Amino acid sequence: MRGKSHEEQSAASQSLAGTLDAVFWLDRPDTPQPVDALSGQTTADLVIVGAGFTGLWTALVAAEADPGRRIVVLEAETTAFGASGRNGGFCEASLTHGLANGLAHWPDELDTLLRLGDENLDDLLDTIDRHAIDCDAERTGRMDIAVEPWQVDELLQLAEASSRLGVDHAMLDTEAIRAEIDSPTYLAGLWHRTDAAMVDPARLAWGLQSAARSLGVVFHDNSPVCSIKRSGAGIEVQTDRGRVMADRAVVATNAYRRPLSRIRRHVIPVYDHVLMTEPLSTDQWSAIGWGNRQGLSDAGNQFHYYRRTADGRILWGGYDIIYHFGGRVGPSVEHHAPTTRRLAQSFFHTFPQLGGLRFTHRWSGPIASTTRFTCAWGTTHAGRVSWAAGYTGLGVGASRFGARVALDLVDGLTTERTQLQMVLRRPFPFPPEPARWLAVQATRAAIKRADRREGREGLWLRTLARFGIGLNS
Repeated sequence: MRGKSHEEQSAASQSLAGTLDAVFWLDRPDTPQPVDALSGQTTADLVIVGAGFTGLWTALVAAEADPGRRIVVLEAETTAFGASGRNGGFCEASLTHGLANGLAHWPDELDTLLRLGDENLDDLLDTIDRHAIDCDAERTGRMDIAVEPWQVDELLQLAEASSRLGVDHAMLDTEAIRAEIDSPTYLAGLWHRTDAAMVDPARLAWGLQSAARSLGVVFHDNSPVCSIKRSGAGIEVQTDRGRVMADRAVVATNAYRRPLSRIRRHVIPVYDHVLMTEPLSTDQWSAIGWGNRQGLSDAGNQFHYYRRTADGRILWGGYDIIYHFGGRVGPSVEHHAPTTRRLAQSFFHTFPQLGGLRFTHRWSGPIASTTRFTCAWGTTHAGRVSWAAGYTGLGVGASRFGARVALDLVDGLTTERTQLQMVLRRPFPFPPEPARWLAVQATRAAIKRADRREGREGLWLRTLARFGIGLNS
């Protein structure tokens, strides 16, 4: 990205005056009250660790499939506290972190993965309708936008692959893309018209919790799990104030460490930062268009993602990804002023006609990333425990699929899902510290160089690609 003009820097500084350090989706008066923490001992057929999207979908799918199953969900904080309440609300069909990544890793089964992804999104939206979940779901599609000449060529290649694979899309030239959304930075766009919906992620999570509770699922907030161990023919899940004796368990903690340390071999938490504007006026919306409300993202290796909200705001996030030594997560590492300033400056670089607009909220969240950018699964405790983690920023939709795989695995079922190479073969593991931190920093630097060099990858990125390894948000 080129250097910012004085006008863009000034607009960014003014726009951040008075911005709240708070997650927009969670900063509302109708946020559900926490449910009681686990106290004492209880029993269950299935215990789920984590009340983010993966845990919530696991609970709801399991309860709908077997209404008599006793299910308990243990959450260390509150529902949607982590990445599930902090993301941009892009609910995509892709299970492979995009078409290009799918072609790179699973070309022989990509047709199957595309079909399963489309079915998953259809079923997800049907669930929203069936349970009357009020989360502003809109099937708008999404658009990748070229803001550099070399990115146009990449989009044309993706458009060709989309045609070959039967993916609904439209390739827009400069005039067409600027007729859709007017930015002086836009050169071309690839609109995937049906494979994404925009949602309010927190309300989706709360709605899933409410639906699961209506089916008898029991939730306990503020109940961090300390350990999981075998106990007779089942397992014992221990919290700081209680325990659950269960037949089986699914661990859905994603970017957070506990309670299975082995997940950390395959998943690292990287921080992504987000801004939310105040509502735009009618004149401001007229200045940029965007009447079809697509989810948007740049086509570079470092990219911004952005979308309209139901109440007329713009969410703007991405570009930098930050890894903290040792995989630290939590309030102490959530705010990074230089990244926030860069985000604001890039916003006004993209939409200079919106000068004077202010940001009301800024926040960040941990993205659980794998070296192939897609979810990983595994089992422990002689198959009594399964886990799913590592959606690398595309978990709003893929988490439902991840939950179904985790349920298949813990129930010992052989299904089309469990026989996928994506499931059978785990991603290349990350090295231990300090090599992990050094490798991440080297990769971040190499990605920045590649974007400055018109997408040309250096030796480091080419070597990683040869082994199917990468870093992304």
